[in-house]
Amino acid sequence: MLQRAINMTPGAGVVYQNHEGNGSAPEHIQRIVALYFQMQLCFAGKYCKLWPPMPNNFFVHPTAVVDAGAVVGAGTRIWHCTHICATAVIGDGCNLGQNVYVDNNVRIGNRVKIQNNVSVYDGVVVEDYLFIGPLAAFANVVDQKSFIERKHEFLPTLVRCGASIGANATIICGNTIGCYAMVGAGAVVTVAVPDFALVYGNPARLQGWVSKAGHRLVFDENGLAVCAGTGAHYVLEHNVVQSMDK
Repeated sequence: MLQRAINMTPGAGVVYQNHEGNGSAPEHIQRIVALYFQMQLCFAGKYCKLWPPMPNNFFVHPTAVVDAGAVVGAGTRIWHCTHICATAVIGDGCNLGQNVYVDNNVRIGNRVKIQNNVSVYDGVVVEDYLFIGPLAAFANVVDQKSFIERKHEFLPTLVRCGASIGANATIICGNTIGCYAMVGAGAVVTVAVPDFALVYGNPARLQGWVSKAGHRLVFDENGLAVCAGTGAHYVLEHNVVQSMDK
């Protein structure tokens, strides 16, 4: 039976002894036991340090789980009770809040902020500079049934660069959310969302247009608008918005 000699100094390593006393133990057993005692320190309000050490170019909270094989970029922070599956890829400088789930085959770009209790399921691709609000969810099957296996029916979802998804929004699979689009809180997205679009409601409907900075755009009779926050210029032609600034 595995015996454990634990040094409870915050940040210290964990020493293991097997029945032969040679100090060896499988790495996964070492990590499980180490994390258990680190969690006790966290709950007691004490500083704790990951052991065995994770790469020092990103941060993983001791209560989070990053499966072997997952790719996490430099400067990314993964917080309490979050789970990153083995074939997920997360870019640089991201922030994943508490209790986030990132499924296998998910791709998350750079500088993405994902708030608490978000589920990102297999088949979702998230580009750079996104904001995903708390409790947002991504579906990957249209007509899910617990007693029918439909993993072969997963539909991809693409969220383009700079988009924002509000709290408690649901994104039905098979759709694309365009660049810099804004999805309102509680919206249920059932169709594609154009670039710079503002959508909300159930089902989500086009309610207007926003700039890259998220300000509402008001177009004149010539289809021109100026962002109130940045002064950037936009044009609306044939129900398509484009930035006029390079």
